[in-house]
Amino acid sequence: MTDDLAAEAGIRQLHARYADAVFRKDFVSFGDCFTPDAVWRLGPHVLRGRAEAVAFLIEKTANSRFVLMNFGTPILSIGDGTATGRTPVVEKNVFHDAPPSHRVATYYEHFIAQEGVWRRAYALFALHYMGPDDYSGDFYPIADYGPPPSMPKLEY
Repeated sequence: MTDDLAAEAGIRQLHARYADAVFRKDFVSFGDCFTPDAVWRLGPHVLRGRAEAVAFLIEKTANSRFVLMNFGTPILSIGDGTATGRTPVVEKNVFHDAPPSHRVATYYEHFIAQEGVWRRAYALFALHYMGPDDYSGDFYPIADYGPPPSMPKLEY
């Protein structure tokens, strides 16, 4: 039980480090949230490796004032130095020359403990809504993978 609680706390800290790095546009800290060979899937984008993930974030945040991310409570299946999880996330994107955008999604992730911290080895950003805060924007299908810890097949 103690190991599971420590793993959950470590993964929550990973999410906090990730959200903080995105908000501050700290690309070095953002990259440290991923394993060197991580896969990050966002819609049609499949980013392979820490360097591609960082380059993508640099490009996507060039026009933003900030991105504020709020992670919900992760549902985890914890192994020996590994874990899988799904976590609800809400993003508030504020741009220099466009109206703000609101996103609701689920992150499906595979985590690995490395060098005393948890990192993402795989992350799938499953978008459910994108548009204004009043929810007049675009909704996307929400896949039902069954009760936790069920999740989509991890496609490396």
